[in-house]
Amino acid sequence: MGTKKLKILIPQPRSRFLLVRCPVCGNEQVVFSHATFRVRCLVCGTQLTEPTGGKAKILGQVVKVLG
Repeated sequence: MGTKKLKILIPQPRSRFLLVRCPVCGNEQVVFSHATFRVRCLVCGTQLTEPTGGKAKILGQVVKVLG
């Protein structure tokens, strides 16, 4: 009788870190996709995310998805 290896399913997280470009000054900054507070640009202070209760609304341009 052959033995089969069972695959153990491990759930993957739905949240990611995002590299976001500021629409005003062009600064790139890492933010969390499910941010629960307003994230502001470190250079000019423009708001980059708006919390919505789940996923954050990204107000800048997403350059890259990290991880």
